[in-house]
Amino acid sequence: MKKTKNFFLKKKILVYGLGKSGISTYNFLKKRANLYIFDDNQKNIPKLNQKQINYREIFKTEFDIIIISPGIDIANCKLSKYLKKNYSKIYTDLDVFYEFHKNHCITITGTNGKSTTCQLMFKVLSDQNLDVKLVGNIGNPILSARNIKKKTIFVVEASSYQLDYSKIFKSKYAAILNLSPDHLERHKTLKKYIQAKFKLLKNQNKNCTAFVNKDDFLINREMKSIKLKSKVIRVVPKKQNSIFKRLDNPYFSTETNRENLSFAIEISKKFKIKKEKMIKTIKNFKGLKYRQQIIFKNKGLTIINDSKSTSFSSSLSILKSNQNIYWLLGGIHKKGDKFKLPKKYSSNIRAFIYGKRKKFFITNLKGKVRFENFSNIKNALKKVIQIIKKNKFIEQTILFSPSAASFDSFKNFEDRGNYFDNLIKKYLNGI
Repeated sequence: MKKTKNFFLKKKILVYGLGKSGISTYNFLKKRANLYIFDDNQKNIPKLNQKQINYREIFKTEFDIIIISPGIDIANCKLSKYLKKNYSKIYTDLDVFYEFHKNHCITITGTNGKSTTCQLMFKVLSDQNLDVKLVGNIGNPILSARNIKKKTIFVVEASSYQLDYSKIFKSKYAAILNLSPDHLERHKTLKKYIQAKFKLLKNQNKNCTAFVNKDDFLINREMKSIKLKSKVIRVVPKKQNSIFKRLDNPYFSTETNRENLSFAIEISKKFKIKKEKMIKTIKNFKGLKYRQQIIFKNKGLTIINDSKSTSFSSSLSILKSNQNIYWLLGGIHKKGDKFKLPKKYSSNIRAFIYGKRKKFFITNLKGKVRFENFSNIKNALKKVIQIIKKNKFIEQTILFSPSAASFDSFKNFEDRGNYFDNLIKKYLNGI
């Protein structure tokens, strides 16, 4: 579709989905367009000074544009048939942003490490006294940003859901960190999931730069089948960057976090960065809560809260990087997920599977690592504590890395991570 100037202005627009991104879209466009709002759950609809349209009226109304929240699955929502019929009219908040602002964006996607890399990128640039804003899937809708200037740089975390629905969003700098099977319950196939991610790169032009993981099998396979207009920089995470040698930060001891750092360093080269100041930022970087977060450490024991882990692939690097690991895992597994840990690490790990959906994890771990299963996290942790007490004189690690979604027992991964933190505080005195 040919894009015209001020594409969203004065149009009849349906905003579907009223979570954070939907509300920010409404607030941004309410004086610029004729808006109608709808949410599958009527209780989610806040009191807004705009027309709330009911289900039946939507089918009788001719909308110019439909702006959909990324959390909505077209194949599984109240307006499914309507959306499929009007797919060409669907856009996202990323598209709205791009239409009104042509600021330089650093957009980061991938299966694992997006939030950490975005946070690190934001810290590096802001510590250089650049005007930078952190937005997107990390929790700050892009249309909620204020005080935007021409020189403002946006660091955007983009999910496959956002990219899949977006049509015109373009990013000056775009990165795909890694790829492994994820969100297949939504995308249906691995191919469609990968295509959603690569949409970010395909939308770039010759004045843009793409950063991709040179060591990633799925990325390399897709790169062979497409031709990009942008300049491509292949990031080599395993390469021992000179900056790595100067770091004394245990946070970057895992493959995943070194990978995140490699991308941040490569992207930073596109800006006038003072190297010593950047190194100082990296040395002081503590990461985000519940993402391979070290919550306790002494000479004999390390406790890591990695509640954000929702797949086996997101747990692998940390399973390779610690001693005598007592691994707590469980929850709602991802469709198509498989446990692929090299055999040489297996003897270092003892797994403690918890929850109602243990069968999937037992099947995947059987014959690969030792495991026991429990009804809940609390009982699993109690058993781990008993073992820790008996082995006080060796280096040990308690790793809470569920490799699964949290919705079986918790609101989200933050709620799950906070629960684990509180359990540790309760039992720590006894260790």
